[in-house]
Amino acid sequence: MKKILMIGTGGTIASRQTEQGLAPGLSPEDILSYIPAVKDVCEVHTIQVCNLDSTNVAPEHWKLMVEAVEKYYDSYDGFVICHGTDTLAYTAAALSYMIQNSRKPIVITGAQKPINMDVTDAKTNLLDSFIYAADEESQNVNIVFDGKVIVGTRAKKERAKSYNAFSSINFPYPAVIQDGMLVRYISEAPCEGDVRFYYDMKDSVYVLKLIPGMKPDILPYLFEHYDCLVIESFGVGGIPQNLLEVFYAEMEKWTAMGKLVVMTTQVANEGSNMTVYEVGKKVKQDFNLMEAYDMTLEATITKLMWLMALPETDYESMREKFFTKINHDILFSKRIEAEKAFK
Repeated sequence: MKKILMIGTGGTIASRQTEQGLAPGLSPEDILSYIPAVKDVCEVHTIQVCNLDSTNVAPEHWKLMVEAVEKYYDSYDGFVICHGTDTLAYTAAALSYMIQNSRKPIVITGAQKPINMDVTDAKTNLLDSFIYAADEESQNVNIVFDGKVIVGTRAKKERAKSYNAFSSINFPYPAVIQDGMLVRYISEAPCEGDVRFYYDMKDSVYVLKLIPGMKPDILPYLFEHYDCLVIESFGVGGIPQNLLEVFYAEMEKWTAMGKLVVMTTQVANEGSNMTVYEVGKKVKQDFNLMEAYDMTLEATITKLMWLMALPETDYESMREKFFTKINHDILFSKRIEAEKAFK
């Protein structure tokens, strides 16, 4: 029987009702007691690394999770991390970069309602997570939620209250769990080589969401105070005419100092391609601008945090690493086709 380590971090799944509202209060042992059927799936041990509403989860807490996985990596066959749903997609993406090439599964799950409620999705989500973690073919970082397996870099929370809170963006569900049975749609080749752990994440990243009529005076401040600017543009990507003059001036000043700009899109599905329209093509050409293509915003942000923290990484090597596929975060063939079309 597989040995799985359950790592508690707080979240709704571990919450109790207080006078101020729901707040994490259940220990991992408390949570586990609500799914006695797990004894027929795997042997479970528990630890707790933090006890937070996931709104408060930050890169230092990702580091605690990575430390726990590395410390116990040789002692267990897999890991299940219980986490709040609000930033769960960010954590799953971050851990995909901080723990790479893992032959052992690292499963992240949570719930829309606490596990101690009479009506809750927590019991099913948690038991499904252990079923997936105990399977021989499972590996790397994935989310298990509402009976679906979602690759760690491909999740987005799209519903605030419903049990089917998460969707897989621009990538199919690799598997589902139905009535306690795991059904795989995609089989992967086993990871080769050693697992790699990373701890440093540079959080000097800002996401600028464009809106119609936005004033350009925000741009100098952002370029000065952040090392990386992710621009959530409209459609397939571009810069509005009223922002261009200031944008060009700031780009010429700050990119020479190694600061990064990455274009992504506010549209969840199908991704960016700045070469389609005039509003994007010239900007991309003038600055050799990186764009996220089909990557999720969560993956784009956390991948940049990871890349900027790597030692001695210049722009070209960072650009190459950004477009290198990690845990299915970018469809490589689409990126190649877009780059060739641009050139």
